[in-house]
Amino acid sequence: MQQNTFDLIVVGAGPGGYVAALRAAQLGLRTAIVEREHLGGICLNWGCIPAKSLLRSAEVLDLMRRAEEFGLGADNVRHDLAAIVARSREVVTRLTQGVRHLLRKGGVTIIEGEATLPARGLVAVTDAHGKTSEYRARDIVIATGARARELPGLESDGRRVWTYRHALVPETTPERLLIVGSGAIGIEFASFYRALGTEVTVVEVRDRILPAEDAEISELAGKQFTERGIRVLTSATVSSAECHADKVICQIRQGDREHSLEVDNVISAVGITGNVEGLGLEALGVMLERNQVVVDACCRTDVAGIWAIGDVAGAPWLAHKASHEGTMVAELIAGGSPSPVEPTDIPRCTYSQPQIASVGLTEEQARAHGRRVKVGRFPFQASGKALAQGEPQGLVKTIFDDATGELLGAHMIGADVTELIHGYTVSRTLETTGQELMDTVFPHPTLSEALHESVLSAYGRALHY
Repeated sequence: MQQNTFDLIVVGAGPGGYVAALRAAQLGLRTAIVEREHLGGICLNWGCIPAKSLLRSAEVLDLMRRAEEFGLGADNVRHDLAAIVARSREVVTRLTQGVRHLLRKGGVTIIEGEATLPARGLVAVTDAHGKTSEYRARDIVIATGARARELPGLESDGRRVWTYRHALVPETTPERLLIVGSGAIGIEFASFYRALGTEVTVVEVRDRILPAEDAEISELAGKQFTERGIRVLTSATVSSAECHADKVICQIRQGDREHSLEVDNVISAVGITGNVEGLGLEALGVMLERNQVVVDACCRTDVAGIWAIGDVAGAPWLAHKASHEGTMVAELIAGGSPSPVEPTDIPRCTYSQPQIASVGLTEEQARAHGRRVKVGRFPFQASGKALAQGEPQGLVKTIFDDATGELLGAHMIGADVTELIHGYTVSRTLETTGQELMDTVFPHPTLSEALHESVLSAYGRALHY
């Protein structure tokens, strides 16, 4: 019985769960983690990591096609889809093995199987052979993640209608592709498949793509995607989809007009739904809402000793948010007093071509909060490093409180901006003011200088634009 008793059991080994388990073990808690499918969760196996591998191949392919711009020659540029996919799966395998090594090294007990919570402090795990074992713990963290949300009438079949999992391992490159939803997932797949030569159409129900982003950035993104040959239909829906052996015939409604679109495949990228079924949470009194666990700012449920982190606990649905919550919860359980995760301090990244990154409030949100704002902008076309890289299309936008100098939000589009946004994220965490950012020395020549120039612009001090 002692071997089956722990201080903490984490259910789900994604980026939230395994980080929670590692941090708890560091703090001296006897910890176990339960996983039914893959260590690393969706993010590592079927999300962030393989998608970024595919997108890197697309980026290199695009650069090779532009070789002449850089005084180089690259004839007969082509892509090998099977090799691109194989590389992405090799990256996944390497990292999954790394997670297993880290957990074992940290002294975390790995339990493989399907978990249920038959009573408080009790986790029952059924393994692949049907054998059920019971484990006890003072605290239990639910980190079961989420899965793709299915649209009625557009359910995935893996052949013609895909979710992100199918889109990550295609056997052939579709000639014509419809993507439903223009959030980060939809836009990233649009970029990848367009780079392979696919005719891509994106349908978005809202009046602009990337609707969670600042409107100005969203508009710029729409223009650049259109220039790349991606067809973007906003304020539009798929009213029906008829699957055939070799195609899908979709009816697209846009306002009071409707037209037919014939494609080889459809990717449904309309959001996610939490994995809460079958755990027994309702019977324990854990509150659920819209297939997600209801938690407070510290990820506590309304049942003592049960916590929930990551995608299953609600937006924003981001791996780094889940990891941060996992660390926070482990420290709380160990008796520490970490600060709650502030949603507006969590950066958002879209790894398309061009990339989009942001943190904090959009300009519209800041004004809606009644803030008087200073807004600064700096285009990449005025950046020496961006021009040298052959990437002049981009913009950095910063929003400050006029009275206090507080950095309210930062929004970027352009090459490598996902590697730059952390500068503003650190600034918000440290409550850095606009004046302090202006007094900071940025290296030259770098893309990061655009961050500095955007701040200078907000205060009417721009030097290079």
